[in-house]
Amino acid sequence: MSLKNASSLSEEKNSISDSNVHELPTVENVDDVHELDYSQEEYSRLLKKMDWILLPLMWVAYGVQQADKTGISTQALFNFRQDNGLVGQQYSWCVLLCQFPMSYLMQRVSVGKTLSVLMFFWGIVVLCTAFAHNWAGLMVLRTLQGLLECTISPSFLLIIGTWYKTSEHASRSIIWGTANAGFGVIVSLCMYAIGNSATNHKSGLAAWKGISFFLGGTTILLSIVAWFFLGTPREVAWVSKEERRIAQARIVSNKTGTDHHKRRDWKKDQVIEAFLDPSTWFLFCSVVLGALPNGGITSFGNLVYTSFGFTSLQTILYGIPQNVVSIFWFLLMGYLCRRVPRSRFYIMLVSIVPAFVGLLALALLPSSNSFRWIKFGMYFMTVTSNINGLLLWMHVPSNVGGRTKKSVVSSIMFIAYCVGNAGGSQFFLAKDAPRYIPALIACSICLGLEFVFILVWRIWLSYQNHSRDKAAEAAGLTPEQIKVLGAENGERDMTDRQNPHFRYNY
Repeated sequence: MSLKNASSLSEEKNSISDSNVHELPTVENVDDVHELDYSQEEYSRLLKKMDWILLPLMWVAYGVQQADKTGISTQALFNFRQDNGLVGQQYSWCVLLCQFPMSYLMQRVSVGKTLSVLMFFWGIVVLCTAFAHNWAGLMVLRTLQGLLECTISPSFLLIIGTWYKTSEHASRSIIWGTANAGFGVIVSLCMYAIGNSATNHKSGLAAWKGISFFLGGTTILLSIVAWFFLGTPREVAWVSKEERRIAQARIVSNKTGTDHHKRRDWKKDQVIEAFLDPSTWFLFCSVVLGALPNGGITSFGNLVYTSFGFTSLQTILYGIPQNVVSIFWFLLMGYLCRRVPRSRFYIMLVSIVPAFVGLLALALLPSSNSFRWIKFGMYFMTVTSNINGLLLWMHVPSNVGGRTKKSVVSSIMFIAYCVGNAGGSQFFLAKDAPRYIPALIACSICLGLEFVFILVWRIWLSYQNHSRDKAAEAAGLTPEQIKVLGAENGERDMTDRQNPHFRYNY
């Protein structure tokens, strides 16, 4: 936004120039929902209730989804490829994830109920993996699983955006984001027990089949719990009518619109804006570049461990400390996001550096058992970049206004995520096993490029905020007036670019 818009800002300012801060028009024209209706004590009481119900459930659900998706990596340690006749790059294609326009669907249905139903069916698909016996069957099952699983992250972004303030998005999302590692510890111990039992009883059920039964059954049970507790304020039954109104009022200041109305209309202008917005493509490129190494390491990480000289069971156990380090890093970065304003992009930049160094060192260190523990330490360093995917996703609820635009940008972002994860597995060619040196170098290059994109993107967003601040200053608007007008525009379903009073969080 440039200073030429100062005249229009001045007109808005004139309409409220005779009002003090408590008399400024809020969003009373939108069913009288506004922030000043309730006390901080009432907001804090609801926030505590939200945290105790939503975050544990989202933590478990996200952890289960990650375990289901990456379980194939552990199963590969127990004759999974041999039993199913997989050769060459066939194993890689089993990690293909499908992105479906679920964001469009979620705009027209109940988010929580739809997600729980899809979760139930993907649990059945994971369970059925135990009955696969060839590549074709696995491809069908993994494609169905990807089709169903891809709904969870867009749904969680919608849920976070309708319950929490922008300043709370990163810290709350990081909590359920730790499930990748935290729930991974629990699952690793369970899979170790299954693998150990199968190793000691070779005539019994194959370990990889037992893992499928365990993961699928867990997902099905969780879907039943999610049906009753997961959803937006408008959908769930565990808040009263008054608490629902409090939930809407506390996030008016986000300026991206609340869940107060179910907006079913699909706005063509917002679709066009989503594709023309430079931030959409900064997001797309950053997500792809981050997902490429993530997809490869997630699928082949345990096989890289075995190249250090560890056995299959040792690989499972030695992966647990890495998960613990990941949890610590997530929580530390979440604390910094909460305490230091506009620190998200700096955190992403810092998190890339250790992972870049670790991957490059893994590729360049000599192939010798004497370097086993040094490589182990280098592999530890790669966990720091895991947080970037989550922080990039937070751009949608925090920085994208307009319900239709938010849905479109979400779809573009998760297409990028799925393309990156599917493509990353193709870095790891069968002929390069067991060290996969070209793949590790390619992953480090992707992280270096991601660093550049995020840095330039932050400069762009900072410029946008500076331009809007200068225009508001020229129009004589106070911070209080900007806050009120921005909230009003957000409730009118204006996008972040249409709303001159919106400020980006980076």
